[in-house]
Amino acid sequence: MERVYNFSAGPSAINEDVLKKAQEEMLCYGDSGMSVMEMSHRSAVYDSIIKDAEKLLREILSIPDDYAVLFLQGGAWSQFAMVPMNLATKSGKIDLVVTGNWAKKAGEEASKYCKVNIVASSEDKNFNYIPTLDKTKFDKEADYFYICDNNTIYGTKYPEYPETGNVPLVADMSSCICSQEVDVSKFGLIFAGAQKNLGPAGLTIVIVRRDLIGHQMDITPTMFTYAVHEKHNSLFNTPPTYSIYICKLVLEWIKGLGGLKEMEKINKAKAKLLYSAIDESKMFKADVQGSSRSIMNVTFRTGDADLDAAFIKGATSRGLVNIKGYRTIGGMRASIYNAMPMEGVEKLVSYMKQFEVENK
Repeated sequence: MERVYNFSAGPSAINEDVLKKAQEEMLCYGDSGMSVMEMSHRSAVYDSIIKDAEKLLREILSIPDDYAVLFLQGGAWSQFAMVPMNLATKSGKIDLVVTGNWAKKAGEEASKYCKVNIVASSEDKNFNYIPTLDKTKFDKEADYFYICDNNTIYGTKYPEYPETGNVPLVADMSSCICSQEVDVSKFGLIFAGAQKNLGPAGLTIVIVRRDLIGHQMDITPTMFTYAVHEKHNSLFNTPPTYSIYICKLVLEWIKGLGGLKEMEKINKAKAKLLYSAIDESKMFKADVQGSSRSIMNVTFRTGDADLDAAFIKGATSRGLVNIKGYRTIGGMRASIYNAMPMEGVEKLVSYMKQFEVENK
């Protein structure tokens, strides 16, 4: 069977060159005589893998030396608790913008450990825009200011980041990390599940300014303490070894393309092609307008649930899979992460035009 074009929101597509490299090394990595899945995380061979992964991530994202890079487990959900447990320890207050399910759930989780001030929300229009922020609502005593940068479900992305002054900006970048250039120094902490742009599920990356580490709440479990993981170079316990290895391969691929400058150019071209097809169509309508549009998750619909279902079925039969919208909002969602080739977007656009002609 031929490979399909996988538009899944996550776990998502992985570049074929990366998969082929992993296939070549499946039984034996280098001269180790074993698969990466079999080797001890304490071994010299694996130590070189995790160090190379960190080095590549630092290089590609231009991460300053005063930031720690942690390879953890537990996904974004764990970070919803880990961030407040480690950072909300001075005033016990945080600012948060609700732009979708994940920001909302992050706020609910954080409220178990600190006071959450909702600065703004786009729930009034089903999260189809990024709200304009009123700085008078910012709490200058907040321990951090929290955003979900790219909203996977609704297809929105911050066009610019809030200026928070001395309050550390914290961002969930699970669905946009390494998709375009970003100034890491603007953030106190960035976290991301790897399963959308950087490899398979199981790995969570945390990039945190070192001065924010070591002030955790007394109730913080050992495994939820950033300082513990930094001290042990992400090897306090057995990390998701194979996921980190694949992440290293993905980072090598991104570097080989020309880094994030080139990756951003490719991603914007894919998004432009798809949004243009939607905007020019008389059948399909985009859920998000203007500067709030994500270049990673494109949400759209016909306005007729039966017609949407027929479109999704037809797409699947053509090898354009996993474009069904999130279960609570319906419609379609094409996740065009780093590994989605331009050819996949071109084939989707071609099918959209054909479907519209056949269903006038």
